[in-house]
Amino acid sequence: MNLEEIINYRRSVRHYKVDPLDAEKVKYCIELATLAPNSSNMQLWEFYHVTDTTILKKLSEACLNQGAATTAQQMVVFVTRQDLYRKRAAKILDLETQNILKNTPELKQAKRIKTRKLYYGKVMPFLYMSFFGFFGIIRKILVNIIGLFRPIVYQVSENDMRVVVHKTCALAAQTFMLAMANEKYDTCPMEGFDSKKVKGILKLPYGAEINMVVSCGIRDENGVWGDRMRLPFHEVYRKI
Repeated sequence: MNLEEIINYRRSVRHYKVDPLDAEKVKYCIELATLAPNSSNMQLWEFYHVTDTTILKKLSEACLNQGAATTAQQMVVFVTRQDLYRKRAAKILDLETQNILKNTPELKQAKRIKTRKLYYGKVMPFLYMSFFGFFGIIRKILVNIIGLFRPIVYQVSENDMRVVVHKTCALAAQTFMLAMANEKYDTCPMEGFDSKKVKGILKLPYGAEINMVVSCGIRDENGVWGDRMRLPFHEVYRKI
């Protein structure tokens, strides 16, 4: 399928057939999801590919026993890991350094590496660190002062950074669902779930958060609830 066909094929499926899925194909779609754009390339995400029937049953209950969960052949849980910001920043700095050494003229390498060290060694840790809102308040005060003199990003509170991480993870989830559609596999992104139960089932650490649970399968004849409905394009499109 071409891109337009893939986008039109993808629907939120509420009931799946009992036909099994190829776990390796689903894994490949998750791998493609890692190519999704993300803020500062920090990749503060993890993807839990669930194929075990016992775990699937537990997740179905945590997802309120909705049809998209109880009939799912597999599930993928998209998890944010803001708590890994220092580790990921160090990893990306190393990759960026190698990239600069490989692709940048020698005379410009030192300056660019210095810039990346400042960004991933100082700026990113400062932006993502949290402590009951304290660091967010400090960041807000700083940006409001700097904003008097030049344009700056104002969304730097601890809640703002949490939103950034979840937006990034959602981009990966959408990429995954489109990749699955290309395989003629179906999905349903679920936000109706008991997050505490899901974290417990997956044994996630305190700093992890559930972005969404995506059920996977092959659509049943009545798995899609009617024709797709969208607002008239002219109501949402603004050309400036």
